[in-house]
Amino acid sequence: MNNFTNNNENIKYSVNETDMELIFEHSKPFLELLNQYDCALLEIETKLNVLNKELAFKGDQNPIDSIKSRLKQPRSIIKKLQTRGFTTFTIEDIKKNILDIAGIRVVCPFPEDVYKVAEALVKQDDVDTIIVKDYIKNPKPNGYRSLHVIAEVPVFLSKSKIMVPVEIQFRTIAMNFWASLEHRMHYKKSINKTEIYERLSYCAEQIANMDLTMQQIRADILNME
Repeated sequence: MNNFTNNNENIKYSVNETDMELIFEHSKPFLELLNQYDCALLEIETKLNVLNKELAFKGDQNPIDSIKSRLKQPRSIIKKLQTRGFTTFTIEDIKKNILDIAGIRVVCPFPEDVYKVAEALVKQDDVDTIIVKDYIKNPKPNGYRSLHVIAEVPVFLSKSKIMVPVEIQFRTIAMNFWASLEHRMHYKKSINKTEIYERLSYCAEQIANMDLTMQQIRADILNME
């Protein structure tokens, strides 16, 4: 398996279990790719922290409650390629077919904060928006709500600049609470999922209404000051 140490994006990698371990430990191109996505996360996180400070200064309140980033694990990347029919792949295949290797979750107090921060981010001249999926205005059938943006940002390396995609999920505190519970239930095998999902769907509607009500209360309080 000498090819695993060759710095060539056109190497074809097998997706069987044995080769997966070799990829993790010995593939310089693969590890270099993950490092580039990790750098892209730093770029987006910095942008979001700056926006949070600036918008808080202007509006006397922080539009971002928390920011959490994650880098997709190598095994998850390989399995995602497998589900898409790949039996071999190159580094270029990964770049073209998986856009959520780098992911950031931005949790905001209210829906209007979600859109305010997302709009400010994608308007920056070095951020190229690739895909926007608004599951707040158009929830998934199970009730899931979140604003998904996949955007490319520049990563400046020692000898070059590359554009790297990052998936950014914007949601409210209430939406995040719901999504965390739904995620845990998804992997439980010994429960009546039909009944659970009916209840989760109902809760999603209640949470959406609560978000809007609380947002209006905040607006009313600000208008009193």
